Amino acid sequence: MADLQLLRDRYVNDSIHTASPARLLLMLLDRLCLDLEIAEAALGVADLATSSQRLVHAQDIVFELQSSLDHTVWDAAGQLTELYAFVLRLLIEANVAKDPVIVGTCRRLVEPLRDAWHAAARLQHTTQPLSTSA
Repeated sequence: MADLQLLRDRYVNDSIHTASPARLLLMLLDRLCLDLEIAEAALGVADLATSSQRLVHAQDIVFELQSSLDHTVWDAAGQLTELYAFVLRLLIEANVAKDPVIVGTCRRLVEPLRDAWHAAARLQHTTQPLSTSA
């Protein structure tokens, strides 16, 4: 069983290190939504250890997303920075208060953002010209 975990960990590590920046963004947003979903459910059954672990991980992801924004390339980066700061404050509040309602609010803020980035990635993928290499 330990061998399977080691192989899985290696696969995940390789996937992260070879992913494009766009793919990394999608991976982070997907994991953020998963962490929020699990934390919300854990709080619903009073599993405080799991909820806290997932909320702290979600905070780490939001901080990474916020710090990786390039304000020189995209005019809306400032607005996204404010959204990330707001979500971070809510995540901390949710963890301190052990409140699944606040986690749900975070999830409802983040999921549409994740879905929009996925839609943009699909659109970009379908509009790329076919390779003409021989």
